[in-house]
Formats: sequence, structure tokens, C-alpha cells
Amino acid sequence: MRLHHVGIVVADVEAAARKYEALGFRNGERFEVPAQGIVAIVYKTGPGYIELIQPTDPEGPIGRFMAKRGEGAHHVAYAVDDIESALARLKAAGVRLIDEVPRVGLHGWRIAFIHPESCHGVLTELVEE
Repeated sequence: MRLHHVGIVVADVEAAARKYEALGFRNGERFEVPAQGIVAIVYKTGPGYIELIQPTDPEGPIGRFMAKRGEGAHHVAYAVDDIESALARLKAAGVRLIDEVPRVGLHGWRIAFIHPESCHGVLTELVEE
């Protein structure tokens, strides 16, 4: 397992991208995901990524997060080799899962989220590329 990416919720993804590019990030890949109510720009950084995520639907999960908490860190993601095995181990250990079955995320990666209650207040994502 390794750190895969950090997701950051922003009010304006284009304005945030300009700031991250001033920091030295380059070649961000843009994603529009109406089903999730988001637009995102993803930057490769070393072996991992930074996701800038703007809500487009105030009733979606990211829109509700923004309304409640404002801009900031949303989740930390870890790469796993076999997401089904990882989920089975976590479930057997009593970890509260948001996704008991993997789903498709950005880049077509298989993802699943662990409830923050089981990770000391941090929304945690598992990613199988």
C-alpha cells in the first residue's frame, strides 16, 4: 500500500488550478463527472496525484461537503493491488465501509471509500489502478 492521492475541495477549480500551477504543478487533466456532481483537475506529482474537486451539484456529496465545511482537504487515498481483498480484510476487521463493492472513479480506476469514523475522522479512499 502507498499514498495514491489527496482530494481537495475547491469553490472554483480553474482559480485553484492557477494557484497550483504557480506552485509548479503542470499538465493537469480535467474531468467532468455529472453523475457525481463534480468537475476536477488532477495533477501528477511524483508517484501520486493531487485532485482539485469543484462541486457542480449542491445536493451531491461534494456539494454538501462544501456547504458544511468549505474548501479544504476532503480525502486521502491509498493504492492497493487487490481492492476486493482489501475490502474483505477491512470488513472482517469491523471497519465501517461506505462502499462494500468497488466502483469506477476518475481515470477509470476502481475505488472504494472507508467511513471517516473508522479512520480517525479522515475520509479514506482505496484505489486499484
